[in-house]
Amino acid sequence: MVMADRPEVETASTPVTALTVVGLAECLLNGLARVPFRRPWQGPSGILDNLGQSVTRQTVRSFMGFSMGLPIEEFRSMEKILDDICKVVIPPFVEVVNRVEITEDTVGGVSGVWCRAKASTDAYVEDAENKESIGATVLYLHGGGYIGTSPIMYAAFAASLVGITGYEVFIADYRMAPEFPFPAPLLDAADVYRELLDRGVDPSHLAIAGDSGGGGLATSLISHLHAEGLPKPAAMALFSPEVDLDLDHPSISDNAQSDILPWNVPVAPYLHGIQPNDSRVSPVHAEPDPTWWPPTFVCWGADEMFRDGIREFVESLEKAEVSVRGMEEPGMFHVFPILMPWAEASKRVFRSLKELAGTYVTPDPNAEQTH
Repeated sequence: MVMADRPEVETASTPVTALTVVGLAECLLNGLARVPFRRPWQGPSGILDNLGQSVTRQTVRSFMGFSMGLPIEEFRSMEKILDDICKVVIPPFVEVVNRVEITEDTVGGVSGVWCRAKASTDAYVEDAENKESIGATVLYLHGGGYIGTSPIMYAAFAASLVGITGYEVFIADYRMAPEFPFPAPLLDAADVYRELLDRGVDPSHLAIAGDSGGGGLATSLISHLHAEGLPKPAAMALFSPEVDLDLDHPSISDNAQSDILPWNVPVAPYLHGIQPNDSRVSPVHAEPDPTWWPPTFVCWGADEMFRDGIREFVESLEKAEVSVRGMEEPGMFHVFPILMPWAEASKRVFRSLKELAGTYVTPDPNAEQTH
């Protein structure tokens, strides 16, 4: 369920929505026209990677810049159209490229989508003896700065994770700001986690992952689970997590020209009066306890605006003697493995994830598609 489909969410009229989409197309074309004038062949990688990075950066930056200037009802209507397009394009794409099946489900009252290897599903394997087992489960919290995007928009990346790890992935459609500020997204994530346990997923076979705002939400969820007396997951994977909503580090301004994020990153709609240095929303200000904080993988770009906050977060985990692997990739921007999976930096991240997949998350020898 995209946010526009929720009864509490207002949307724009059809004519206004059409004008919004036209405006977005014009903005994207204008942004792409600037690429040749920014020396796109220059960068830390090969020419093709550098060109891909320049085009991706300008496209996403143009999209975000346009989106952040819209009234919320127009933003939701545009988001709905993009969600509908992704529902048509992504499922057949991941079926062919990744051999992954996408199915809808509601877990803990929260809708979302499952991504599973086709060889593990009854829909594609009639002979139970030939059906591949599902080694573990990942609860994925998608990015979007706590205000936008939807699960199906992240299904292609989740399908890549399925191929890398052999796990099944559930992308939760948690509520988002400004209609549903903190703690609504956190409570939704906790409800999904609790229901997965109730469905028989063992914590030793369960990992939490997320990117950007979803990565920040994943870290908030760990603390919330501890406060609620729920078992911790086996591991956590974070991609450019938004872990410090103070936004007061030098990289916020120093990397504004090189990142895909808008220079005025919005956090107020999500906080809704909560102080940005509150450890519930900014774990960089928390004191992680290694007895309940799971082994954590974190990757980020050296040229992204959140760089310094993520560095500080990783250092705090290391200081607390939490098992953590941090990867900072030179020349890369925010959530680069999602936006540029073909880049060498992204391939290094995927190789590390594959290496770590069986290290902390215990494969379930009896796992089948039961949840």
